[in-house]
Amino acid sequence: MLKEFKEFIARGNVIDLAVGVIIGAAFGEVISSLVDDIIMPPIGLLLGNADFTNLFLSLRGETYPTLAAAKAAGAPTLNYGLFLQALLHFVIVAIAIFFVVRTMNRFKRRPQELPPTMKACSFCFTSIPVQATRCPACTSALAGE
Repeated sequence: MLKEFKEFIARGNVIDLAVGVIIGAAFGEVISSLVDDIIMPPIGLLLGNADFTNLFLSLRGETYPTLAAAKAAGAPTLNYGLFLQALLHFVIVAIAIFFVVRTMNRFKRRPQELPPTMKACSFCFTSIPVQATRCPACTSALAGE
């Protein structure tokens, strides 16, 4: 059983997956910082100094100055500002992954196109080898093509 486990771990796919998860987590941190610290402040400024983390609705109808104050009071809230930030995170990650996959697809080797091995007889349109000089179906001479 230990031998099978070692073979499983030693496979390239498992190691690639582990590396992908670690890089993905780090990438997520960078995206979070990008959205929270770079993108959202200017958007908030354009919307009249809105802090998206404090955009919420209290379901009790009471007014709270911040989301932290509402949570401290135990009020149920709809946190649409946090949802907008999470949505923006998703869009940015999706765009980044699209560009990474697109770039990786460009680097993949494309199979070389092989020259055709068959052609159609110009008289009876039967499929015949390219090297043929006479059609086996209609016996027409094909040397001049």
